[in-house]
Amino acid sequence: MTLKYLIQKEFTQIGRNAFLPRLIVAFPVIIMCVMPWVMNMEVKNIKVTVVDNDRTTLSQQLVHSIEASNYFLFQGQQTTYRAALQEIERSRSDVVMVIPQDYSRDVTLGRQPQVLIAANAVNGTKGSMGASYLSQIVTAHVMPDVAAMQSRVSTLFLYNKHLNFKLFMIPALFAIVMMLMTGFLPALNIVGEKEAGTIEQINVTPVSKWSFILAKLIPYWIIAAFVITVCLLLAWGVYGITSAGPVWLIYVLAMLLALFFSSFGLIISNYSDTMQQAIFVMWFFVVMMLLLSGLFTPTRSMPSWAYATTYVNPMSYFIDAMRTVFVRGGGLSSVWHQLLALLGIGTVMATWAVLSYKKNN
Repeated sequence: MTLKYLIQKEFTQIGRNAFLPRLIVAFPVIIMCVMPWVMNMEVKNIKVTVVDNDRTTLSQQLVHSIEASNYFLFQGQQTTYRAALQEIERSRSDVVMVIPQDYSRDVTLGRQPQVLIAANAVNGTKGSMGASYLSQIVTAHVMPDVAAMQSRVSTLFLYNKHLNFKLFMIPALFAIVMMLMTGFLPALNIVGEKEAGTIEQINVTPVSKWSFILAKLIPYWIIAAFVITVCLLLAWGVYGITSAGPVWLIYVLAMLLALFFSSFGLIISNYSDTMQQAIFVMWFFVVMMLLLSGLFTPTRSMPSWAYATTYVNPMSYFIDAMRTVFVRGGGLSSVWHQLLALLGIGTVMATWAVLSYKKNN
């Protein structure tokens, strides 16, 4: 019965705050409506400058092929390579292609002309992809037989047929929303009560540690369920994307991640004396977990020492499981080890949250 009234107290505190209820509603809406359009790893709009030393009909056909591509923004032609390189140095171009003087003659005679592609690799991904796109266009123009042979290769994209990047990113955005909603808010909860002095009133009551911590955790588990529901509805209503796997499994994964982050937030608040201290400590760990989770880059591409951190990173388990369920349509048998890992890590953190809370009565 005591737990019931403590939970009511938490919701009353949240309701009396003029900012938190709006944040809980607005944050998932903004994340789901804006970020899938922004967090797109597909490389497009690559600015390209051409130096045509051949100036023949055949070389101009190659130039027009580049102009017609959806991946490039044609920045015009320069007379020399030095002038084109200055365009890169002034950030007016990303890639320079130099067509050699005897390009048309070599193509006619069946030779392979040496076309120079110079890419700005300050952004390594954009530079490498831009050079790769240009190489494909040149190959198709110089050796159409090779291009035709490559076109006979059939590629089947499983689970994400049209390579829709939104379908790939939406499950990861669930993790970001959950992390910030159920991590930062509990972290600031106890610290806020410490600064206001109201926690002393709880400390002199016979309320047990477990009851107090559960009263702090349960409201944020309910908020997590609400946030996931909003995200699922927005994914369906805005993008027409629905989960390929069972929805109840998504809620189970969300609750386990909420268990970890709400417990982790309370642990930080137990050791922090001010709200500023809690925010900086929480932000430090959150950024590390986010960047090492495989949200943006495959974890297998990391160095072995960095990949080892994924074994204790709940974000890595959650994102992997969410993409398995949401995109691939996997069931319980596909994500049982992620579920067990999240449950184990969450239980350890919840126990730590209880033990680290110092109650003087």
